[in-house]
Amino acid sequence: MVVGRFAPSPSGRMHLGNLFAALMAWCSVRAAGGEMVLRMEDLDPQRTNAVFADWIRRDLERFGMDWDREVPCQSTRTAAYDAAFAKLEALRLVYPCYCSRSQVHAASAPHLGQSEFVYAGTCRNLTEAERAAQTRPPAWRLRAADEEWVVCDGVQGRYSELLSRDCGDFVIRRADGVYAYQLAVVVDDADNGVTQVVRGRDLLASTPRQQYLFSLLGKPAPEYFHVPLLLAPDGRRLSKRDGDLDLGALLERVSPEEIIGALAFAAGLLEKKVPISAAELATIFHWRKVQHDDITLTL
Repeated sequence: MVVGRFAPSPSGRMHLGNLFAALMAWCSVRAAGGEMVLRMEDLDPQRTNAVFADWIRRDLERFGMDWDREVPCQSTRTAAYDAAFAKLEALRLVYPCYCSRSQVHAASAPHLGQSEFVYAGTCRNLTEAERAAQTRPPAWRLRAADEEWVVCDGVQGRYSELLSRDCGDFVIRRADGVYAYQLAVVVDDADNGVTQVVRGRDLLASTPRQQYLFSLLGKPAPEYFHVPLLLAPDGRRLSKRDGDLDLGALLERVSPEEIIGALAFAAGLLEKKVPISAAELATIFHWRKVQHDDITLTL
């Protein structure tokens, strides 16, 4: 059975891009007769709270998207992440990194032209004496394999990375003790039985790292579908921080069915822009119809 999930970060009200990813994930699961999981990704206690989580639940319900089970949020899952971290430590693949953000940027190259940097390995082989001499609390990095990982994405097609070159050793636990997204999302998806991950194209580059972690932890990786991003008319990615196309403001002037129809038309699922419910869209949904290019959307 297909088990999909929508895993928002409760750091604000959803914008239209969040809704689009949720809609594609929900329609894919419902079209396959599968199970939908809701999971709140609240790893960062400084940015997330329960009020925002309630807003997200209400917005999903207003747009006709239900879920079969809601699983524990990430802030309650530290013991599971500890166990995964211990397993990686036992494999001798984890080491402390004492570099500051500015030191990482100064010594590293941008990751595939993006703002993320490939770590230069500065702390990879420090001696015990060199580690003992450090004064700042360390982050913890996972040694990247010198092998290629290939993603056969259901929307974007083939994507691959040689981890040691294109990614480098990456952080799995921050210096403040909070587990990094890469580790947490893998442990969660494995424990929740997720077989299908639908999310924005901006997360495609993180997928080889997650496949690597699934392999190290002895868990099967899900199928991936990275949907196009929604762009503002000026070409910017939609952002909660900027309040782009906030659902609350939109719903004051258009109905949920009109918004879903506009999203479905922009994605290639409808031949014309007409109001449609999520349940109706699920009956005609197929991944072969979904375009892979980013979408500039106006309502």
